[in-house]
Amino acid sequence: MNPSSPAPTVACKDLRRAALYWLQIQEPPAKANGVKALSLHWAAGEIGLDEQINLVPDCRIPGRPLRPELVPPLAVKHRSMRTSKGRAALVHALAHIEFNAINLALDALWRFPGMPRDYYVDWLRVAAEEAMHFSLLSAHLQQLGFSYGDFPAHNSLWDMAEKTSDDILARIALVPRTLEARGLDASLPVRAKLAQAGDLAAAEILDIILRDEIGHVAIGNRWYGWLCKQRSLDPIVTYAELATRYKAPPVRGPFNMEARRAAGFSDAELAALLP
Repeated sequence: MNPSSPAPTVACKDLRRAALYWLQIQEPPAKANGVKALSLHWAAGEIGLDEQINLVPDCRIPGRPLRPELVPPLAVKHRSMRTSKGRAALVHALAHIEFNAINLALDALWRFPGMPRDYYVDWLRVAAEEAMHFSLLSAHLQQLGFSYGDFPAHNSLWDMAEKTSDDILARIALVPRTLEARGLDASLPVRAKLAQAGDLAAAEILDIILRDEIGHVAIGNRWYGWLCKQRSLDPIVTYAELATRYKAPPVRGPFNMEARRAAGFSDAELAALLP
């Protein structure tokens, strides 16, 4: 398989195999469009699901283009919102997050066998919505005169995916419920920056993303709770242990408590965020 040249989605007749296929695709628009098509084929009943099969990638994952250049998080420059290039850099950073989020959802879908059918359906929904978010931001970036890949970016989201590849409980605890939940907190301030700079189209895209991301974090909360129950674990104690073991970044405010509550965090979990 040439991971840069997508084949028809229906060539992969199993949902988890198809998720791995699209995870390996390098070209961002092809990946995004393929995932959206995969969701439609699944909804039409054209693809099956083997929950038990153990899959192995054909090549290095995730598939990604040569650009953007990946640099340490602190090396990503903060640019002024007073310039068109500065606004484009922020939109590019958001697009990069959404591209990574496609890969994260696909990885959660193919990597972990033996979960209930609804688990895989949930992560297909997440992947398709992240693909839509990336497409919206990528198109807007082009309207600003730039393309995805024109600015450096960091790889923190996927780094945590690699660290938690051996345990689904750690993956769900520390990616959707930690890193992606931070996006709920950041969304409104970033939206305000863009709106104040006059980029109302980007602000409206962020409204769509926040709406959907509440649902994505809720999916993480759902399956984290399910896994803790299956393993007879206390969710709050276990989360603290996993965050320490995997060196998750500390969760700092200000917090979007309304969005976090809508995403299913309990009162006890929200209280634990506060000093």
